[in-house]
Amino acid sequence: MGERLFYGLIGLVAVVVVWEATARMGLYKLSLMSQPSSILRVAIEDITNGSIWPHVAVSAQEFAIGFAASVLVGVPLGLAIGLFRRVDYTLSGLLAGLNATPNVALIPLIILVLGPRGLGWEAKAVVVFLSAFFAIVVTTFTGVQATARRHLEITRSFGGSRWLAFRSVVLPSTLPFIISGLRIGAGRALVGVVSAEILSANVGLGFYIALKAQFLDTARAMFGIILFGLFGLVLGEGVRAVERRFEAWRPELHRQ
Repeated sequence: MGERLFYGLIGLVAVVVVWEATARMGLYKLSLMSQPSSILRVAIEDITNGSIWPHVAVSAQEFAIGFAASVLVGVPLGLAIGLFRRVDYTLSGLLAGLNATPNVALIPLIILVLGPRGLGWEAKAVVVFLSAFFAIVVTTFTGVQATARRHLEITRSFGGSRWLAFRSVVLPSTLPFIISGLRIGAGRALVGVVSAEILSANVGLGFYIALKAQFLDTARAMFGIILFGLFGLVLGEGVRAVERRFEAWRPELHRQ
């Protein structure tokens, strides 16, 4: 972890130095892409005067509600699809079709269905939910299917009930896959926040980015992008740390 962080910081510093140097040499137009020093200046301004915080708060709320809902629905549904053949037959085709549909294409329909609330946080939370939901369902289902059959057979041979087999074999084997799904889903949920806010919002980081870019305030637009990137990085690394904790529970490792 320390070595990974060290080289990551070296790479980041190198990119920032080269970026600032090329800007000062006039190798590209600052109206099209800002420079690190300008981004830092506007970041300090907007953080100090508080103008960025309402946008951060709204985006965080939409992400938290949509992602939490996707976990609460996606994990049990993925377990049910993996455990029960008839549930798999009933839902797999529908889920595959919905997963193949770009979430951006559904935003106008979501706004129409929600009516007056379609321009509020509710519509964005639905987009976030759909963005993360399918990744969580698929990885959970995959984890159930990867459960070592011999472990289930041993449990049943000793008279263990289906509930005992689920609790002691299926769930521990599936947990690493679920955590991987959460990491993938969290990244997709952030994309959902940006997409929904750029297309339909009057507050939020996505709206902030689109508005500043429209007026060629590239420093602030890139500041908003960097905020999304930092949030995604912190969230991803946090989930990755939990994922490493349960990596040994993956069924593949037991078969080696």
